[in-house]
Amino acid sequence: MKVRDYEVDSEGIVNNAIYLHYLEHTRHEFCEWAGLSFRAMHEQGIDPVLNKVEITYKTPLRLGERFVSKLNITRNGARFVFIQDIYNMQGQPVVTSKVSCVATRNGRLTRGDELAEAFKNYL
Repeated sequence: MKVRDYEVDSEGIVNNAIYLHYLEHTRHEFCEWAGLSFRAMHEQGIDPVLNKVEITYKTPLRLGERFVSKLNITRNGARFVFIQDIYNMQGQPVVTSKVSCVATRNGRLTRGDELAEAFKNYL
């Protein structure tokens, strides 16, 4: 991905909240790659909901800089835990994070078995 002009603050670095968008975009791309788009899930009444985000900022990104966003996924009971890292093009860690979510079906908490089935090759 690449840092866009509206994502930087007055210091010329990416605003801290923008990294949450980068991480979310990576999870959405992963879900789609695994065969489950967020639109399709929602149409089936399934909605993944974040319940915790831990993020550590290591080094800032700047306007126009390119970066790589990676993830690993594990399951802990009803929670799906995404270990996500962002690296600059020199391979230095920019952000490390741990993001956990749960699944709801028609607004009610579930064990997330539909997600587990879609993610079985990656868990």
